[in-house]
Amino acid sequence: MAEKMVIFATHGGEDPEKATLPFVVGNAALAMDVQVTIVLQSMGVMLAKKGCYDHIYASGFDSVKKMVDSFIEFGGQIFVCIPCIESRKITPDLLIDKAQLVKAGKVVQEVLEAKAVLNY
Repeated sequence: MAEKMVIFATHGGEDPEKATLPFVVGNAALAMDVQVTIVLQSMGVMLAKKGCYDHIYASGFDSVKKMVDSFIEFGGQIFVCIPCIESRKITPDLLIDKAQLVKAGKVVQEVLEAKAVLNY
């Protein structure tokens, strides 16, 4: 079985560097044949909102859009916290296509199966 990593992303456009780093590390791990799930919580859910992540850039890195698209293309999973989008009045149709809506139980399951868990 492949190694698994879970990365929590809790920042969006308000902190471009912290919004970018989960996808930098996630893409690197995918290149090393690690299964990666990025869990978007709190303001991090904005990274899955269509059109929103297009405008997030951190100095020295590719755009978040480019990194998210690569992450999905290479098999990464993106989980989006249901209560977090509901509290921000974001409906599922406003999210990128590969975003998977989850609640805490699914997140706990992923964490228990992971070899490494990171938080940004």
